[in-house]
Amino acid sequence: MLSNTPLSNSNIPKEIFKAYDIRGIVGKTLTPAIVEAIGHALGSEAAARKQKTICIGYDGRLSGPELASALSSGIRKAGIDVINLGLVATPVVYFAAYHLKTDCGVMVTGSHNPPDYNGLKMVLAGETLSGETIQALRQRIENNDLNTDESVGEGTERSYHIDDEYIAKISSHIKLARPMKIAVDCGNGVAGAFAKKLYEALNCEVEELFCEVDGNFPNHHPDPSVPENLTDLINALKKGNAEIGLAFDGDGDRLGVVTKDGNIIYPDRQLLLFAEDVLKREPGATIIYDVKSTRNLAPWISAHGGNPLMWKTGHSLVKGKMKETGAALAGEMSGHTFFKERWYGFDDGLYAGARLLEILSRYDDPSVVLNALPDSVSTPEQHIQMQEGEPHALIAKLQQTAIFENADVLTIDGLRVEYADGFGLMRPSNTTPVIVLRFEADNAEALKRIQDCFRAVILAAAPEAKLPF
Repeated sequence: MLSNTPLSNSNIPKEIFKAYDIRGIVGKTLTPAIVEAIGHALGSEAAARKQKTICIGYDGRLSGPELASALSSGIRKAGIDVINLGLVATPVVYFAAYHLKTDCGVMVTGSHNPPDYNGLKMVLAGETLSGETIQALRQRIENNDLNTDESVGEGTERSYHIDDEYIAKISSHIKLARPMKIAVDCGNGVAGAFAKKLYEALNCEVEELFCEVDGNFPNHHPDPSVPENLTDLINALKKGNAEIGLAFDGDGDRLGVVTKDGNIIYPDRQLLLFAEDVLKREPGATIIYDVKSTRNLAPWISAHGGNPLMWKTGHSLVKGKMKETGAALAGEMSGHTFFKERWYGFDDGLYAGARLLEILSRYDDPSVVLNALPDSVSTPEQHIQMQEGEPHALIAKLQQTAIFENADVLTIDGLRVEYADGFGLMRPSNTTPVIVLRFEADNAEALKRIQDCFRAVILAAAPEAKLPF
């Protein structure tokens, strides 16, 4: 059992209220009592928005069932009903909010964080909470601005099995041109409960790797943005007869892709293919990509008749921008892909995998198609480890003081420094205390020059920083 010590409203840790979700260490900054208090605030906010019911679910982390129970208790204290979906992927909660017409969903998930983390991703009245709306929940708790079951009556809870409806909805409109043989690596995350059944429904033969849901993550961490976590999938493709490999993060909202010949197709390159496909049906559509993504996207989207738009990193921030602009598609370098065209506009790794297979099934050799996508010399996402609060402070300072010669500096999210032959990025993570770095260039020499510029600027401001490049 997790610690459930009673707490006063002032004892809710401020640091767990992140930019686009709630995230804490189980038993320390995230206990059942804390989650119940947050649930109470969520229920009260839902009531203020004239909502009546919230769908909830949890991923495969060991703390999930107990925290989901606490969440439900808090929500019901505010007089709001709960539909408990049980063990599901995060996008299945988002789907339920649409499909069951509640417009509200809360997922208990630690996403790609270590096993001792958990958290909440939240949608109320169709809005994915972020920034100020997440801070407003904390303020509700601190101000005791909460509905009580004495005044409104306690909400009800019922269980609902939505898995089959989710798979049926996808397979009703995703049609493969031919059967495919695929390998899927779920890293023992919750996607393992869905992937085989979904892709078999699309007429695929599925080879499973680590699809048993296990919150200890005994094989490798479920984060496909880290190349080492794709080693097993690459080896399986080389040895077996699968023609493409799909990998998922811990809660199933991010997709990794590996070709038969072992190349990793990073999500910003996946977005090139998705954009081309979507723009065939929606010419002129806006396509959003985050600041970590390749420079190749803007000219590619424009060449295919679309409107490219760079935006901040963060699933809730991207969804907000999609709503504002009416974008048909969006994607992040981390692997979140958001389809509004033919789907609901939320990030769903399982669904993105289905859309990818639909496109690739039109060709005899998926690897040829994927490897032909525009590419540059680039680094994967890199991190500078720091103490809590330091990354935001340093980036804010550098936004004011850093000088980059012969470059355009974009500050919509950290610093993205654009050169004629490449770019460098540094931004503070909103989930862990690190500065995120990414570099891309036309050739290795340009990449090194850009990295040297960043090294000089960072070390001038933070001499003790340990750089990963």
